[in-house]
Parts: sequence; C-alpha cells; structure tokens
Amino acid sequence: MPSGPDSDPVSVRLEFELVRADGEPVDPWRTLNSHGFVDLPPMRLLPETRSLELTIPVGRGRPRTVVISEAHGRTGRVTVLGPAPRPATRERVLTVVGHVLRLDADLSGFYAEAAADPDLRWVTAGAGRMVRSLTVFEDVAKTICTTNTTWSATKRMVVNLVDHLGAPAAGARQDGAWGKAFPTAVAMAEADERFYRDVVRAGYRGPYLQSLARSVADGSLPLEELGRASADELPDDELERRLLAIQGVGPYAAANVMMTLGRYSRLILDSWSRPAYAKIVGRKTVSDDAIRRRFRRYGPFAGLAFWLVVTRDWV
Repeated sequence: MPSGPDSDPVSVRLEFELVRADGEPVDPWRTLNSHGFVDLPPMRLLPETRSLELTIPVGRGRPRTVVISEAHGRTGRVTVLGPAPRPATRERVLTVVGHVLRLDADLSGFYAEAAADPDLRWVTAGAGRMVRSLTVFEDVAKTICTTNTTWSATKRMVVNLVDHLGAPAAGARQDGAWGKAFPTAVAMAEADERFYRDVVRAGYRGPYLQSLARSVADGSLPLEELGRASADELPDDELERRLLAIQGVGPYAAANVMMTLGRYSRLILDSWSRPAYAKIVGRKTVSDDAIRRRFRRYGPFAGLAFWLVVTRDWV
C-alpha cells in the first residue's frame, strides 16, 4: 500500500510487502540481482544502494522511473521519481513492481526439495524469484540480443534500441538509454533495416528483431498470452514449441524466455553457464546430460535449481 505523502517534491515513496500471504519469504537483494537483464535498460542495478532502477509505462502520459529497494524488515520500497504521481499511477506502479519481482510466485514446492540439498538449502531464505520485464515481448527481444555474442555486445544493442526508440520518463534525469521505457512493438516495427544494422548494430539479429516486432504489432504473434497461461493451459513442451517457432529463438533462447515466464523445467545451457558449473564442481567440463541428471530431481524447477547454483556468488 502507498506509504503516504512524501515531503520531497521530486519523489514519492511507496511500500509493499516482501512476504507472501502464506508466510513465504522474499529475499529483496537476491531477487533484484537474480538475472543479467537487470543490467539492461530500462533496468539498472545499483549495487551501492542495493536497489534497482526501472522505467515503466504507467498508462496514459509519459513513463515513470522508479527505484526499488528494501525498506525495513519484510517491507520493500518504491521511490517514484519526478512529479508526484496521481493515486491511479501509484497503484499502477505497485502492480508493475509486483509483476517484475514476481511477488506472487509460489516456490513452496521448490523450497521443499531444496531444503534437503546441501548445495541449495540456502535458497529457502527467500531466493528464487527471477526478475522479469513488464512484457514478454521485451524479454524475447532482449534474449535474441544475447545469442552468439558477448555480454558487452548485448548491452550495446539494447542500449541503442532503448536510447533511440524508448519514450523518456516524466521528470526523471536522463542518462542515455536509462530513464526511458523499452520501445513498444509498434516503434520497433516501424524502424527500418538500416536502423537495426547501423544504429543498433544487431548483425544477423536485426531482421529477427524487426520480424518479432512486426508480428507482435500486427497481432499475429500474441506473445503476452504466453505469460498469462498456466502450465495446465499451456504445458511446457507446447510453450517451448511456440517459442522455437519465433525467428532467432533456439533452444538456449527458449529456455531463457521460459525462465522469465516462470517455467523452469529447461536448463539455460550456454557458453557461460556450462563452464561456470564445471568450475563449481571442480572439473574442466561437464556434459549437458550429466548436468541434467544432477537437477532432474527438481522436476519443473530443474532449470531454476541449476541457475541458482551457478549464480550463487552474484550476491
């Protein structure tokens, strides 16, 4: 709930619960630092203050930049930068923050299995929620920018996309791409091939990004439905099949998008996670089959268990 008026004329602070109704805890810093996408605009991780900056659309009018952090105890804080938001905007901000932090996720089944695993017992204190973007479209576009390239190149591509096509937030200090919302599918669909080649410098991914945006903009690819569907309505095998049908999305990219959708049965196996896991277990290499066998016990949470093992030292 909103914490009430704030004396600072350029920001308003709102608070929200960092615990589920059933008492399941939420580790705020581990959640904010759960995934590399928090280093890509419109998100920006701020380690010095253990917070996450995010620029989001809030309905009519310009986007707003917010800073998410821990307040005290089991409470989180959202600082809305810029002019004082109207009550409807405040509620929208809190709804978006809950979505991005996946505060409604039920991890009790995962925690029950992890409690008996010496390598993962630590997660039961509130780890395991994977930050996601406001839209499935944004997560798919960003994932395409991670394929077959370095992280610095991924960051450059996303920075260029947001800087040139993203709408600036109301009243927030602009810092290049930060302080702007992720571009809409329409804005990306209207950009020509030269933009993706010369400005975004997306290489072979340019046509994939343009095709994705056009399909979402014209309604032929209803990506947001994938985020709303439950596992009963859309089993993981079918979800993966639909993702693999998108140009530029292969098995790695599909697994990455599925994790942002809260579907953890697939392991994100790539040129970073494989050697990271091998180093943890003290070997030069470990086969994909061996990795999958290690985490098979986690069933629908296998990919989440693997991800938490290889990223434990992030915090």
